[in-house]
Amino acid sequence: MSQNSSVLFADGVLEASVHYGVTRITLAQSGSDGKPVPCGQLVIPVVQLPAFANSLMTLLKQIDSKVKQAQQAQQGAAPAAPAEPAPEAAPGSFRFSG
Repeated sequence: MSQNSSVLFADGVLEASVHYGVTRITLAQSGSDGKPVPCGQLVIPVVQLPAFANSLMTLLKQIDSKVKQAQQAQQGAAPAAPAEPAPEAAPGSFRFSG
């Protein structure tokens, strides 16, 4: 990350719009009352939006693959148990380079 970048935590998207070729995505966090509150805005040139979205989809596929690997490893190491589905857990961390 560059020195002038900032970290922003978001639970979701509050709204999105396109004006004059620029996509504006207002990000949200869950407030203390459980309702979403704005926490920042992601601004992307609309011509770059498909590449950005494809990067996110690639990231989601990698996360899905890691979760499936973790589940298979857990099932392989666990003794025979009742057919109760294991809770889905994401791996602790991994790096994605888009």
